[in-house]
Amino acid sequence: MEFKTSDGITLAYDDQGTGTPVLILTGIGGSRQIWQSQVKALLAAGYRVINVDARNQGASEHTAKGLRISRHAVDVHELITHLQLPKVILLGNSMGAATCFAYVSLFGDSQLKAIIDVDQSPKMINDATWPYGYQDLDWANFPTYLKLPMGKATKKRIADDLFATVKTVAKAHPYDADLNYPFLVDHAFQDWRDVIQTLKIPLLVVAGAKSPYFNSDFAKVTATMAPKGQAAVLAGCGHIVMAEMPAAFNQTLLTFLKTLAN
Repeated sequence: MEFKTSDGITLAYDDQGTGTPVLILTGIGGSRQIWQSQVKALLAAGYRVINVDARNQGASEHTAKGLRISRHAVDVHELITHLQLPKVILLGNSMGAATCFAYVSLFGDSQLKAIIDVDQSPKMINDATWPYGYQDLDWANFPTYLKLPMGKATKKRIADDLFATVKTVAKAHPYDADLNYPFLVDHAFQDWRDVIQTLKIPLLVVAGAKSPYFNSDFAKVTATMAPKGQAAVLAGCGHIVMAEMPAAFNQTLLTFLKTLAN
């Protein structure tokens, strides 16, 4: 399926199932196919699943327009409005999770039921107030540090069939890191801690214990900030938690979602 944003950019998405809607947002440079296991599990559990490729990613339009995390949040808001989704659960990995926080900063959380943050620190620049940022990024090397290769995101092997699918999509829709670099800088500059502190809805933060990008201790600290926060750290996996340990992640996800009905 396709949706055209107010600034004329075409986004690719899937919309399957019925029930409470879960809107999925992938990390920077990735495509929505990485969530195959979660889509299957959520549909089996009776949820409606909307899985979106952000602008400049996957099958969505690649553009120099709107290279800001705030624009990504607007895209989400416009899609939610277009689909007339009631009380959405936002599920995001990495930059996708940051988009969730950007959404709340602009539109509040009254239209949301919960947020699940998968391995994304609310602040990426390390400083005296926050030692849980992205690798060695700090104010002295920002933003030039972001030009360096990110390195391998995973610690555990992804299933062969999923890996093949993701590679096929990447070949058909190559990610242009140079084009999207201004967006990465804007994304990394943000600090979502004040947003998290004001959340009225449940927040689950899931970290990979061996994430090459973030110290997994950020999950507990971040969850503590939120009035209704919870944290989970999955042992042995890296940044792409849901694809590296799909069974354990799905169990964590579905257990959390069941609490929302109470």
